[in-house]
Amino acid sequence: MNILILGGGSCQLNAVKRCKDRGCKVVVADYLENAPGKKYADHSDMASTFDGEDCLKVALKYSVDGVFTLGTDQPVYTAAYVADKLGLPFFIDIDTAKAVTNKKVMKDIFIKNNIPTIKYKILKEDFSCDDINGLKPPFVIKPLDSQGQRGVYKVNDINGIREHMEEVLSFSREKEILAEEFYESDEITVSGWVKQGQPHILTVTDRVTFSRGKHIGICAAHRYPSKYLKERFEEIKDITNRITEAFGIKEGPIYYQMLIGDQGVLVNEIACRIGGAYEDIFIPQITAVPVLDMLIDGSLGLEIDYSLLDRYDILKSNSYLAVYMLFIKPGRIGFMTRMEEILSLPGVIGGCYNFAEGDCIGEISDARFRAGAVIISGKDEEEYIHNVKNALDHIKIKDEKGRDLLIRF
Repeated sequence: MNILILGGGSCQLNAVKRCKDRGCKVVVADYLENAPGKKYADHSDMASTFDGEDCLKVALKYSVDGVFTLGTDQPVYTAAYVADKLGLPFFIDIDTAKAVTNKKVMKDIFIKNNIPTIKYKILKEDFSCDDINGLKPPFVIKPLDSQGQRGVYKVNDINGIREHMEEVLSFSREKEILAEEFYESDEITVSGWVKQGQPHILTVTDRVTFSRGKHIGICAAHRYPSKYLKERFEEIKDITNRITEAFGIKEGPIYYQMLIGDQGVLVNEIACRIGGAYEDIFIPQITAVPVLDMLIDGSLGLEIDYSLLDRYDILKSNSYLAVYMLFIKPGRIGFMTRMEEILSLPGVIGGCYNFAEGDCIGEISDARFRAGAVIISGKDEEEYIHNVKNALDHIKIKDEKGRDLLIRF
């Protein structure tokens, strides 16, 4: 069978390899010529995963039997569009895909269904002071339809919104932006799978973030289990159920980001995909639920084996695991510890670099500046902490003069 994967980056690489292992002919669409997934694919095309028409042409060219993406937000809508046009299997319809990839539609559904979320306004470029009434500074401003923290800024006042409006819009296909009150909070991510309209929560992770000046919310790590898992689980589960019902999600992967602070649990944003912190690798490690195979099966119209999903109970999980994103200071990379060496360390179950020796890296502004990632586990908390320290101590990234570039959070 021929399958089209939208995106050939590090977040899709495992999926490309898994489809190949299963005997599929893999087509990768990515606008980058050197996207790593293209090296393993049977066919690849220079097509933007944000462009439905371009990806439709690729699907027709190779007569694909299915299409999917993972680890990235906006291509979910593109995949739904291609599937809709060609009558291919897909977990959600095109209207739902629009709702989970456009923050204006998303927030409107939150409000209409009393799903707790941050106070917000939708602003046009020529907005007036009255348009922001009701929001207290500081503000967080975002594109309506982007991803990976691109174009997300924290500003102190209305003038800050005006100053950054053009930058935010440059990451969007829309003519409006989202402005929210800044909510001092911890972040969690709920990953799961919806079966016949019923969400099954697989993991709840603490999403550890950092800021660089006006750039905020850049993910540094996901840690499982979340410190909030047991004490707030019923509230998290209730909100997860309400989101799933409100958006009419009947089948497939879900990825809900929530914020926990003095106003309680508020929903930040949601997606219908496997997450971009290598959840396709670490969720099976923690749960034994083969979410990547389930995604592939459903995308090809094959029957999904739900036996392991049905048996899994998150509150009985004793696993410890973290995904650490590797970020570096600006400079030219002169040396990197071999990934093969890192993967041989105790508890390390996955890892990758997104750059190579000789590459020059600029100031961090969003997730595109990840130098790589490493996934570390342990059979109990003590072993997990030891394995994390050991692995992070082994990773060296230096510039051409031998100076340490790796940022340690």
